[in-house]
Formats: sequence, structure tokens, C-alpha cells
Amino acid sequence: MAILTTAAARRIPEWKRKEVEELKRLIQKYPVIAIANLEGVPTAQLQKIRKKLYEKFGDRIVMRVAKNTLFRIALKEAGIDPEPFEKYLTGNNMFIFTDLNPFELARILEKTRVTAPAKPGMKAPSEIVIPAGDTGFKPGPIMSVFGKLRIPIRVQGGTIWIAKDVVVAKPGDEISIELASLLQKLGIEPIEVKLTLKAAYDRGVMIPGDKLVLNLDEYKNNILQAHLAALWVGVEIGYPEPEVLKLAMPVAVRRALAVAAEAGYVTPETAEHVFRMAIAKAYAVVAALGDKAKELGIEVQFAVTTAAAKEKKEEEKKEEKKEEEKKEEGVSEEQLAAGLESLFGS
Repeated sequence: MAILTTAAARRIPEWKRKEVEELKRLIQKYPVIAIANLEGVPTAQLQKIRKKLYEKFGDRIVMRVAKNTLFRIALKEAGIDPEPFEKYLTGNNMFIFTDLNPFELARILEKTRVTAPAKPGMKAPSEIVIPAGDTGFKPGPIMSVFGKLRIPIRVQGGTIWIAKDVVVAKPGDEISIELASLLQKLGIEPIEVKLTLKAAYDRGVMIPGDKLVLNLDEYKNNILQAHLAALWVGVEIGYPEPEVLKLAMPVAVRRALAVAAEAGYVTPETAEHVFRMAIAKAYAVVAALGDKAKELGIEVQFAVTTAAAKEKKEEEKKEEKKEEEKKEEGVSEEQLAAGLESLFGS
């Protein structure tokens, strides 16, 4: 049996051995292992993405395309159970090794996009516009393509010019053979390509790809709400922290004035609030009595001012203003005292 095993081992190609060793080394070196889906990612665009990431992050993000079988073997040799990876080891995958937070990695990959030519039958991901200007094409059969796509052109200086910006496809429109060919000739690449993570393994925890995409605005709002809630708790308990005390002191003053007004405690600082409270209560009593107040000899005139009334007053003569203001002055302190006396008795 040992002989068979040795013989089988000898039949394993050297490149596979080296690949497993390299994968094992990367697994042991980096705390985070991510798996990205390569379906629909052209080789040329993948190389561009790799280049962008290397230029910005260097060896902090290492990307490697490998067979799923070899990756499983490397996991085992590195002492990691491959079971949590199994559901993601289908199709063509890119294995990413990094010391970055997996959520940060997902955000970086989301932002790292490259363009690709449109292919016939594709759906336009967004509005495709062919800009006005010189195409550099000589007049010839290609002019019929412009005509078929309803792109206005003119011949100027021996070349074909596009007369104005033209929307040739809206989001969701199918890209025709003619349009795909023309876009490629014009050097327009309307397709955006990015790597999408299937999952990320961070120090023993497997995080599915859909959980790696964070709504940063929502998180910022949640943090802000939590901060405000914490400040309010500090205000309520009088926590002696400078930031809290700035908010707590005005609240404490307002509450103290409210207590003084309710209790009728008069000091130079509270007098205004006490009298306002007393007058407000007096008005409330009169309002509650309704017609009964008139029977008791209490009559209160309430001043009502609106924007329209203000404009009208500004147009009136000074004499009329004075008369109107007298009428709207409301109840005097003597009238109020007399009314309350008749209501509650002397």
C-alpha cells in the first residue's frame, strides 16, 4: 500500500506540488482568506484589477488563481479544516490573501473597477453615449452603420464627424452586433468589471459575501444616533463630563425654572416664569368656564396676530394703528385681578 501511495505521489506534476506549497505559505502568512467569483471577468480586465491593487497595496493584497482541488489540499496541509470553504469552492475562483479587515477588502474591491468592451447580446448596464466629434474614420461603408443606429454625421476634412452627442442605449437595452462593433472601433468601453467576493475567512470565522457589503451611510447614522442617545443618558444622570455638562446645565436650569413656576417660588430669576405660569393658568380657567365666565363678570380679550393682519396694520395710518393696538392690548393686570376676585371671591 505504501508503494502504491509513493507511486501515485510521483505521478503528481511538479507544478501542482509548487502551487500547493505556495498556497499553503500564503494561508499560513495571511489572517484573511477571501474567495472571489471569476465568472464573467475577462482575463485582460482581471490583470488590470490586479495591477491597480498591487500599485496601491503591494503585498498586503495577494491574488492567486488556483484550482479548487489544490486549494483544498493546501488548506489541509496548513492545518485548516476545508469544510467551511466547501460551498464556495465551485466554478472559477480567485483566492485573495490579505492582512486587511475583510469588510475593508470588500469595500476596496467594490471601488476597484475597470472597463471592458461591450459584446453583442449584453444588456447595457447604464446609459451609453457616443460623444460628438471627429471619429477619424474615412467615408465609406461604415457610414451606413451610423445611419442604422440613427447617429447624425457629417464629412469634414476627409473624415466622418459625429454631429452631436447621441444616446445609443439606455439601461437594460440589448446591445446589437452593429453597436458593439462601432463602440469597439470608437474605443468606448461601457461595461464595468469588478471582483465580487463569495466569502471571506477571518481567523476561523467564515463571512458570506452578502454580509461583507456595508451601507456606510446607514452605519454613520446609527453611530450618530447612538452618540446622541448616550449624551442624553449622560444629561439625565448628570454625568460629570465636559461634553455632557454643556448640555446638562441648560436643561437643569430650564427644569428648575419650571419647578419654581409651578410652586410659585418667586426670586428675581424666577419671577418672570412664575407670573407667566400664573397668567397662563388664569387664562386656562377662564377658557374652561366658557360662557359661565361672562356670567361671573369675567371677560378676557385675547390678542390674535397673523401675517395678514400685520401687513394690513403696516398700511394703516398712525392714528388707526394706535387705536387698533389699544383694542388688542388684552386684559390689564387690574382687570385680571378684578375678574379673578369676582370668580373666586374676595
